[in-house]
Amino acid sequence: MAKKMTYEDDARQALAAGVGKLARAVCSTLGPRGRNAVLDKGWGSPKITKDGVTVAEEIDLEDPTENLGAKLVKEAASKTNEVAGDGTTTATVLAEAIFKQGMKMIASGADPMALSRGIHKATEAVVAAIKKMATPIDDKNKKEITQVATIAGNGDPQIGATLAEAFMKVGKNGVITVEEGKQAETTVEVVEGMQFDRGFLSPHFVTNPETQVCELEKCLVLIHEEKISSAKALIPLLEAVSKAGKPLLIVAEDVEGEALATLVVNKLRGILNVCAVKAPGYGDRRKAMLGDIAILTGGQPIFKDLGVQLESVKLSDLGSAKKVVVDADNTTIIGGAGDKKAIEGRAEQIRAEIKTTTSDYDREKLEERLAKLAGGVAQINVGAATETEMKERKFLLEDARAATKAALEEGIVPGGGVALLRSAKAIEKLELNGDEALGAKIVLQALEAPLYYIAENAGRDGAVVVSRVRQMKGKAEGYDAERDVYCDLVEAGVIDPAKVVRVALQNAASVASLLLTTSCLVTDIPKEEDSKPGPGGHPGEMGGMGGGMGDF
Repeated sequence: MAKKMTYEDDARQALAAGVGKLARAVCSTLGPRGRNAVLDKGWGSPKITKDGVTVAEEIDLEDPTENLGAKLVKEAASKTNEVAGDGTTTATVLAEAIFKQGMKMIASGADPMALSRGIHKATEAVVAAIKKMATPIDDKNKKEITQVATIAGNGDPQIGATLAEAFMKVGKNGVITVEEGKQAETTVEVVEGMQFDRGFLSPHFVTNPETQVCELEKCLVLIHEEKISSAKALIPLLEAVSKAGKPLLIVAEDVEGEALATLVVNKLRGILNVCAVKAPGYGDRRKAMLGDIAILTGGQPIFKDLGVQLESVKLSDLGSAKKVVVDADNTTIIGGAGDKKAIEGRAEQIRAEIKTTTSDYDREKLEERLAKLAGGVAQINVGAATETEMKERKFLLEDARAATKAALEEGIVPGGGVALLRSAKAIEKLELNGDEALGAKIVLQALEAPLYYIAENAGRDGAVVVSRVRQMKGKAEGYDAERDVYCDLVEAGVIDPAKVVRVALQNAASVASLLLTTSCLVTDIPKEEDSKPGPGGHPGEMGGMGGGMGDF
């Protein structure tokens, strides 16, 4: 396909137009008084949402050069959501503000590369200030957890209460899953389970294309210490599992080559519902975690020092679980069939190791293992009157869960855009010259943007609100848009996870710098649609392909 080339200022102007269109749609959802966006799905009823990332994902611009700018900012917003669970709208607002100011500087003759260096240095200074400002959250304090979860759940107190209950049951290192319930009420139950940070080895294992996860019910589990590359060694076990009519999860150092190809082919043909994941950890820690999984699922781990060959593994050697959920990054085993006494014995063994270890790092890793093994999984069963409401509530709960976890990891800062505004003093202390100083000034001005849009969406003059908050002396004092008052935001419960604010700024600054230093765009030139019919077809049809696709 022929390509269209766009250079220098024309390229940046096109990118700016795309970013502006995306930001205008997303910015309107920011804050407690954020407006709704109505999304046409092309089929069924339209979707109404206040979630910035959902709005962003639906935007696809007609102009390919403008669409490049929108796509890059969407990626920054999505990455913020993946890492911190929230802050997508903030990331979009900041990215547009930095890019817009940078465009003005370049038009005045500034060097884009020097601006980019200044933006990077200013961002690092603000991130350090945010970390210093953060107040740790007590994972035993239900009130603080409820406040964070309520704000992350678009101000819904029920979401806050539900998540607080779940975190109190499993702790900050525990695992919380969100499922569609069968009743009108939302409930929280704790099931024995474990999560580790390894995802599926092939996207072909996905069973739910909408959420991009692999879900296996009443599943068998093979625990193997070494790499599996030979299909021949694996086939006897696969045949036995297929006859048993149960799904299979394979946890091994790696599954590659013909072994992986065999699993994928059998999955695609519907012969076997299977998923393969890499074992968590490294070295001795990996072996210990495989032992934990074996104890939890009641299986026999295949360790090389035991001399057991893969060909000789029987169904009785496999563990089992009520449910296994695998996404691109994590595997969650729920309802393992392991003996409760054996699980408690293993937990006691880990507790003893925690007491005797002298390494802080080893202690932290052992505590993580203990939480995974003994903490269990809190399962939130979402209740709602309609399917549309259930999907929206499930989505909000998943977002709020990740944001609350982020708050427990890195603490909280005053919300409502105030943390960014107060961190601006860190930039003023930087000693930069020339265009680098202009780059830092861009970030300084952009830090006002979130508060500005929060106020605008609440029906106030954004510039007036920003000016008044700047003059307030308390670090936590700011504008509470929900109640339309100026107050101490932390006392009022208007707080943000420090991680969300930090990641939103870092991703926004990163994508804005990329956009500012872009001097060439390469896009496809769309082909004009041919109105002539294909051979053997009727007008408007594609035409025949002989006798169809034929038999394989």
